[in-house]
Amino acid sequence: MNKTIYINVSKGYHMSLKNFQEHSLVMRMILESIKKKFLLKTANTSNPMKYNVIFLVGIFMIGMISFGQEKETLETERVVIVKTYTPTISDAFKVKSTPVLNDSVTQQKKEIKYSIFSAPVASTFTPAKGRAANIDRPKPIDIYDNYATLGFGSFTSVLAEFYSNFQINRSDNIGLYLHHNSSQGGIDKIQLEDKFYNTFLDANYTSRTRDYTYGIEIGAEHQLYNWYGVPELPKLTQEQIDEIDPQQSYFGAKLGGKLQFDDLYFKQVSVNYRYFSDALKSIEHHIVAKPTFEFEIGDNLITTNFIADYLNGSFKQNLGTLPNEYNILNVGVNPSLVVLRDNLTLSLGAAVYYSIDIKNKNSDLFIYPKITASYRLLDETVIAYGGVEGGLQQNTYRDAVQENPFVSPTLIIRPTSKLYDAYIGLKGKLGDVVSYNFRGSYGFEDRKQLFVHNPMTILQSKGYEYGNSFSYRYDDINTMTGYGELNFEISKKITLGATAAYFKYTTEKEKEAWNLPEIKASTLVNYQINTQWYAGAQFFYIGERKEINNQVTITTTSVPVITLDSYFDANAHLGYRLNDQLSFFVKGNNLIGKNYQRWVNYPVQGIQVLGGVTYKFDY
Repeated sequence: MNKTIYINVSKGYHMSLKNFQEHSLVMRMILESIKKKFLLKTANTSNPMKYNVIFLVGIFMIGMISFGQEKETLETERVVIVKTYTPTISDAFKVKSTPVLNDSVTQQKKEIKYSIFSAPVASTFTPAKGRAANIDRPKPIDIYDNYATLGFGSFTSVLAEFYSNFQINRSDNIGLYLHHNSSQGGIDKIQLEDKFYNTFLDANYTSRTRDYTYGIEIGAEHQLYNWYGVPELPKLTQEQIDEIDPQQSYFGAKLGGKLQFDDLYFKQVSVNYRYFSDALKSIEHHIVAKPTFEFEIGDNLITTNFIADYLNGSFKQNLGTLPNEYNILNVGVNPSLVVLRDNLTLSLGAAVYYSIDIKNKNSDLFIYPKITASYRLLDETVIAYGGVEGGLQQNTYRDAVQENPFVSPTLIIRPTSKLYDAYIGLKGKLGDVVSYNFRGSYGFEDRKQLFVHNPMTILQSKGYEYGNSFSYRYDDINTMTGYGELNFEISKKITLGATAAYFKYTTEKEKEAWNLPEIKASTLVNYQINTQWYAGAQFFYIGERKEINNQVTITTTSVPVITLDSYFDANAHLGYRLNDQLSFFVKGNNLIGKNYQRWVNYPVQGIQVLGGVTYKFDY
């Protein structure tokens, strides 16, 4: 049966540009349906031309509708399709996750041409000016070039210090430093005068230029001590004690200069002269000159130090019938090569000295190693170091007085040869809080000076002849040392440090290493309580020492020994800063109060308290 499909285009169906896209899918479905019907009809009829004409008319009308989208407004049309309802069952299909669309209507994009017309636009907007935010910064500490300190304490003690720095111009300045420390004595159970004075004045001038720097230093000193350590035996009568004049005074002066170059192989030179004497007409002159040369070879640094050390002195207090004089010249050279390789620092060197004893007309040649090395195992955390070093040390009368002011003016002065000191250790920092240093060493010293207690002379005419003074003895000594150091910076306000050392001595001639302790230890604590208050403490421990017992008769086969007890010394201080310039302090020494003996028969003062004020200023 033939079926006819009519396509009627009327104004009833509106197909505007706005809804054309919404109905495009419907139009394609209509076209596909019409196409299938016409193909079916033409295949089953003898007059296919009829259906072709109708199909083309439909296509033409739909194309007119599509062509109308080129315009902004379209004519409204209505398409009515009349056909016999033929239900069918469509094939099932699965929707793909990424469907492929076969669009039968493809439009070519139109090329759009445009141009921009730039015109300036006047603006009346004015941005507000920015302002940096305020930062809370601590007030900088004022640094003053001058200060004066004055304090008074128990045992009628006086402490005075004065420091001043004059800036002449940008390159020149003058410095001045005065120090005085004294006490009128008052130690319990002491029958002789025990006061002391220690005063010195130093002045220096420094000038800096583009190529070199030079400086001059002068100074003077005065020290007063008393030989108050008279032994209990033999027992002295009060008349004998009243006849003793225990006072000894020391006088000193120094003059020195230093010249340093920046860009020359001749790096620097220093010359120092020191004069020292006492109230018993002892005189000493000491001159030391040290030129230094330095130059580089590749990445290595070669340094050569020369030294000329001349010592001349005499003691008017003779040893028996012989005059006690000394006249010694030491000349030396110390070349070294410094090698830097990543974490390794190596210094290879040696020291050669020629020592001339002009008074006794003999001489010696000494050769010493100068080798040091350090290696960073873990950056700054663990550093291993070691070395073997030696040298010639010129002993002087002044050095003996600084270590033990109760020596007699009858010393025998000789140089000490430190043949070697071999050591190895570890040091480093654990974070920003803890630093450490541990070292072990073994050394040998030829003619090492030892303080020994002088016996009482048969006839006493001087204040040091009552068994109350000390002199030198020399011996060859091997020393094994263990050393440890720890420092803690707990915070910016609290610091703590501790050191300890153990010594084991082996002597060749002497029975003991006289007056040398086996253990030394110290602890230091500083606490900044707040911006105004601060405090600190120091603790010292010295182990037992051996000394010759002159109260017992000494024989050729036996030397009597006395043991000096170990002692512990606790010191503390407390300060208050009123402002940046004025502060007050109080100090306490030997707070445990024990009159321990640093030297045999020489007890120290008990609890000592001193308070004072410090004032900082500028001219």
